[in-house]
Amino acid sequence: MLIGAVADTIAAFRGELPFMPTSFLEIVELPDGRIELRRAEDEGSLVTLDFSEDAKAFLQGQHVEVAKAMLSVGVQMAGKLVEGEIERDEGPRVLH
Repeated sequence: MLIGAVADTIAAFRGELPFMPTSFLEIVELPDGRIELRRAEDEGSLVTLDFSEDAKAFLQGQHVEVAKAMLSVGVQMAGKLVEGEIERDEGPRVLH
């Protein structure tokens, strides 16, 4: 099922990234409940999110909204990295 159709279709970086030339991205909920980000014209997944049943319960059924927010911020960050707005850390990274 396509989530939110046009409103939640994210314009990709309009050719600024070689792996996403002038394409649009869409967020799709798969029949098995996983949520993926993919190119609108392609069935291949770029990113897949899979919330556990505990996480879904904690989020009170709003996991799709959380996934949309997570993917949207990720696409924005990728765009900023490509545009040089964010410096890449070369040293060890601590992920929280």
